[in-house]
Amino acid sequence: MKKPDPNLPKRLNLIILIGIQILVLSALYWASRLNWGWSIPIGILVSFLLLTNYALIHEGTHQNLHPNKHGNWLLGTVSGFLFPVSFTFMQVAHQVHHNHNRTDYEMFDYYYPKDNLPIKYAQWYSILIGIYPPIIPLGSILMGLVPWIFKARPFAQARSSAVLFANNQYNAPQIWKIRLELLLGGLYWLAMWKLLALNWLPVLIIYACFCFNWSTRQYVTHAFTQRDVIEGALNLKVSKPMSWVLLNSQWDHVHHKYPGVSWINLPQYASCTMKPICYWRQYLRLWKGPRPNKEPAPKSIQTS
Repeated sequence: MKKPDPNLPKRLNLIILIGIQILVLSALYWASRLNWGWSIPIGILVSFLLLTNYALIHEGTHQNLHPNKHGNWLLGTVSGFLFPVSFTFMQVAHQVHHNHNRTDYEMFDYYYPKDNLPIKYAQWYSILIGIYPPIIPLGSILMGLVPWIFKARPFAQARSSAVLFANNQYNAPQIWKIRLELLLGGLYWLAMWKLLALNWLPVLIIYACFCFNWSTRQYVTHAFTQRDVIEGALNLKVSKPMSWVLLNSQWDHVHHKYPGVSWINLPQYASCTMKPICYWRQYLRLWKGPRPNKEPAPKSIQTS
């Protein structure tokens, strides 16, 4: 992976992080005191704030939240509290994504003749409707508490998990960092729950809104692209406000070609990559389901 952008906006990142924390926690506070029906519109608004929060986590996985390694970890960990997920767990998983993008390990949109189609369709639509996001916090908890479980046959045989949990991707120091982050995250939520007197139902409704919103965007920049580890991504046209919400993550082809570039500088590299296409046109294509594969699988990027 390329070195982080030396011109990253560390002060702006910190301001955004603090603002997101205040706004999301305030929304959870008021939702816990209003009729539960208010949780739906509040949840829709919060889901976009949490998209920005996820974009901060993503920046951290590339060492682009703060130029200092420890500062980057701290900001990434705090951002991870709201997902909620271990930052180190996400950092390793995202590196695996960059190394194996569009390979068989991450081929959700295409299928081979030998594939089990009902499972393939179930997997695909679970990504689109929001069933997948809750698996991520659970995965980080299992990695911290019982990491040996990922060596079991179900994980070893599944394509995506086979590469994610193989070859000691998560080594002992990383697992201990995950445990620390889980402990800090648990204390964070325990404190917030007590201080803000949160109610389970509004919180669950709000996070259900986030799960759906987040899921709609996680594969849209990769679906039906060429099977190439770096070139297999899209730039998408979105509105200016949405560009700020996403912290320019719609420039995903730019990001895969220049992974060390900070979010604020991604548009400057647009001329070196593909022309952006309409977000909604691409998103609606996803609902037609996976297609038969017609391209050879690319080779993964090998890391030392």
